[in-house]
Amino acid sequence: MHGSSNEADPPLSQATLDGAGLAEPAPVTDYRVRPATAADADAICRIYNQGIEDRVATLETELRTPEERRRWLANRSPRHPVVVAEATEPRFVGGHGGGETEPGRTFVKPPTESSGLAAPATMVGWGSLNVFNPREAYRFVADFSIYVERAWRGRGVGRAMLEALIELARTHGFHKLVLSAFPFNAVGGALYEKLGFRTVGVYREQGLLDGKWVDTIIMEKLL
Repeated sequence: MHGSSNEADPPLSQATLDGAGLAEPAPVTDYRVRPATAADADAICRIYNQGIEDRVATLETELRTPEERRRWLANRSPRHPVVVAEATEPRFVGGHGGGETEPGRTFVKPPTESSGLAAPATMVGWGSLNVFNPREAYRFVADFSIYVERAWRGRGVGRAMLEALIELARTHGFHKLVLSAFPFNAVGGALYEKLGFRTVGVYREQGLLDGKWVDTIIMEKLL
């Protein structure tokens, strides 16, 4: 679903709390958002298919293939870019690590306690600006997509990508961003509101998903 997101950024990450005055340091990870390339097609496909299978972010039901995603990337216009979020190599905050969190930055733990340190530049999500309507009068309106790797949902990835997409939308001259989301995706809705989106209304029984009618919420943000 355009404008879908699987997670919201917590007010204060557990990694930050763990690093404040405890003897043992906690591993933390920064996110880097960059333009997608053809080499990202396999990872984008995997993460998109997770979103389709989990039924929390889209009315799409047809799984994609890496080749289809490569064609999709190749056909994107410069005004409707695709970005990916990477988890860079974790650092340690507090304790023996000696690091400190920086105001306004998001630091998170790796996906599981047993997974160890994440490898540099591990892709953990992707997002895109999309054509809202092909009619000329709508050329200053875009919608967007955000999908987060299952193990990294709820860790600030979606926020990092949405903030990047908002800035890209301004750079490309858009006046408004719109989205459609499921009402039961509460964490996604909280993220959108936190970043300035307002609810326009609800489409009742907008799609038939697995034999059940589902509503969708429409939201917008003037840029």
